[in-house]
Amino acid sequence: MIHLYTDGGCSGNPGPGGWAFLMRHPSSGKELEGSGGTPNTTNNRMELTAVVKGLETLKRASEVELFTDSVYVGKGMSEWMPKWKANGWRRREGKKWAEVKNVDLWQELDALLATHTVQYTRVAGHSGHPENDRVDELAVAAYQQYL
Repeated sequence: MIHLYTDGGCSGNPGPGGWAFLMRHPSSGKELEGSGGTPNTTNNRMELTAVVKGLETLKRASEVELFTDSVYVGKGMSEWMPKWKANGWRRREGKKWAEVKNVDLWQELDALLATHTVQYTRVAGHSGHPENDRVDELAVAAYQQYL
């Protein structure tokens, strides 16, 4: 079981954004961090990017516990994605169909979820959770270069 901690954020929404992950193999204690940023994006894109980038680093199919403060990511993975896929990656907006926002990242995540077994655990943001605080710090540092 791998522990994956992720966070994403923006200065303004949209605005300069950053993402980060911390991956830990609890039995060996090995850790890997990653982060990056972009000059103009949204908070939700950065939250999703952090998860995708973290899962992409795994070299073989793995069991992963994902810790994130993003309800968007958690509900998207566990509740919304199956409906979106069944509807051609579209969702209802009133009486019309609209493409799912961030569909490119959701589709990347869907492909990764076909390889890895991922369990979602929600973490309260900015609550003194050491790993969540660390990935928040990395994500903020990643977007500060664009301010």
